[in-house]
Amino acid sequence: MRGATTLFTEAGIASPEADALELLCHAWEIDRAALHRHRLFDDPVPDSVSARFAELCDRRRQRTPLQHLTGIAYFRHLQLQVGPGVFVPRPETELLVGSVLAELSEFSTPDSTIETEEVRRPIVIDLCSGSGAISLSVATEFDGVDVLGVERESAALDWSLTNLEHSRLGESRVEFIGADATSITQARPDLRGRADIVVTNPPYVPDSAVPRDPEVADHDPAAALFGGDTGLEIPGLIISEAEQLLRPGGLFLMEHSEDQGADARELLEATAGLRHAATFQDYTGRDRYTVARRQA
Repeated sequence: MRGATTLFTEAGIASPEADALELLCHAWEIDRAALHRHRLFDDPVPDSVSARFAELCDRRRQRTPLQHLTGIAYFRHLQLQVGPGVFVPRPETELLVGSVLAELSEFSTPDSTIETEEVRRPIVIDLCSGSGAISLSVATEFDGVDVLGVERESAALDWSLTNLEHSRLGESRVEFIGADATSITQARPDLRGRADIVVTNPPYVPDSAVPRDPEVADHDPAAALFGGDTGLEIPGLIISEAEQLLRPGGLFLMEHSEDQGADARELLEATAGLRHAATFQDYTGRDRYTVARRQA
């Protein structure tokens, strides 16, 4: 562990000790509690585990994403399967889900034990759904919601379908479809005016920007990163789609970079029907996502 932590520190990895711990658990096929017991009793690491751990550490030293090595990305309460071809979900996006859930809390849910008039199920559309992190978190944390994830890239769509297979949805329903989020209302005109909430974590990095971290630059798919010359061209198209997808009174939420809040609000206020744009901060106090509401 100490050697791996030093190796990762020298490689410029931000969380060297945590990554070493995660990789040792993965190589040993145990959880952290079991690893703690082994270390407490000074149990020797089996040779086969040591060899596997050394291989994983060498790949991590070369900045292969930790999640690609373990095959798992933790997001809220989910363990998502991820790998090449899909954007690895980030902790800050969890806040976007929290705001969606807060909006959904205003909806009544059907009580199957009482014979009353059926309560309308809320509909959430997740544009650029990637691994399914947002869609599946919403569906598993709010019982009785219909979620549609829209993802253009086939590799990412495959990962989301895999994650859907391993999710317990309760009374919620989730569907992932392969379509372009910037023109979904052309492909699916039946969706116009249906959504109570439209949420998106779109590509928003300027095309000329070079991501600082090799994990991002070399492994996250370009289609999930780059949003046009300023980074807001694709988000702008998605805003136009969201305006058409939302019911009157529906809520739109969009993640963006820390320096795009003002521009995102300007794009929203320039639409015919989206108003009251407001930007919210992430865990570090940086602008991270902006919301607006569809007017009648």
